[in-house]
Formats: sequence, structure tokens, C-alpha cells
Amino acid sequence: MALNKIMKKPKLLVHICCASDALYVLGLLKEDYVASGYFYNPNIHPSKEYDLRLQDVRKVAQILKVKLFEEIYDDERWFKITQKFKDEPEKGRRCDVCYAMRLEKTARKASELGFDMFATVMSLSPWKKADVLNRLGRMFARKFKISFLEANFKKKDGFRKSVELSKKHGLYRQNYCGCIYSMKD
Repeated sequence: MALNKIMKKPKLLVHICCASDALYVLGLLKEDYVASGYFYNPNIHPSKEYDLRLQDVRKVAQILKVKLFEEIYDDERWFKITQKFKDEPEKGRRCDVCYAMRLEKTARKASELGFDMFATVMSLSPWKKADVLNRLGRMFARKFKISFLEANFKKKDGFRKSVELSKKHGLYRQNYCGCIYSMKD
């Protein structure tokens, strides 16, 4: 029997921001992990956009046959913690606060549900800062006593591959990060 069949794959909870990123990243991670998705994005506005993204994330979960956990849409909390950064440019401090909010919630959920690790698909996007995501992931991993999978999924042409896959499966591809402030940009 092959060694990889004997060894048990770690359970990984993956934060998902949108279906197009999730299809590529979860597909990749399923090779080495028992991956489940986690949709927590109180930053996405308007609510119609949120619903559209969630609908396609559910479609991806079915395509990849992965379990999907959905969190309650808590946009009031998001507005409260990002309000003072509303005039920041895209990739500014507002984004760092937003990443932290979502990664902390993912780490907490992964720990509560007994996952071995957590990760995020966000580093696939050219609009996201992988170094900041990885630093925050390590910080919340320590806080919740769980491992974080550091990654920069943009590498090795990841973003281009995700675009191709999402077109192939007819997934919605948004033209802004998700928050009302990035929509204005």
C-alpha cells in the first residue's frame, strides 16, 4: 500500500471570498487535504452582490464535492470596524482590517469544529496582499492553537488558471473586491 494512502490527510477549513477563486484553490488543496469551504464575507456589498457570490460558491462546493460552511452576513460589524478607513485606497489599511476580521473568524471556526488547519483563497487575487494575509494567518493560528497554511496562490499562474476554470464552469466573476469602497474605485 502506498505511503500517502496510509497517512491521513489533514482537515483544512478554507476561507472563500468568491467562487472563481475557490474553484481553483480548493481543487488544488483537495489533493493534499480534506478541504472544506467557509464563506464569511460581511464586506461584500450590496447584499444582492453577496447573494450572487454565495450562490456560485455553493455551486463550486457541489462541483468539487466539498462541505461548505456558511456564516451569517454581519455587514454592520464590518462597517463599524472599517469606517475610519473608508477613504483608504484599495490595498490600504482598510483591507488589512478586513482580512483580519475574516481570518480571525475562520481560525476560530476551524478550531471550534476540530479542523487541523485553516487557509484562505484570498491570496489568489491580484488585489490581495499575500504577505499580510500570511502574517495575519500565523497570528490567528497562534491565538486559536491551530495551524495556518501559508500560501500565495497567484504564483505559478494561479490567477490566470482560475479565470479559465471559472469561464469553463460559467461562474460569475466580479469586477471589484467586494466592499462598497472598492466598488467606488
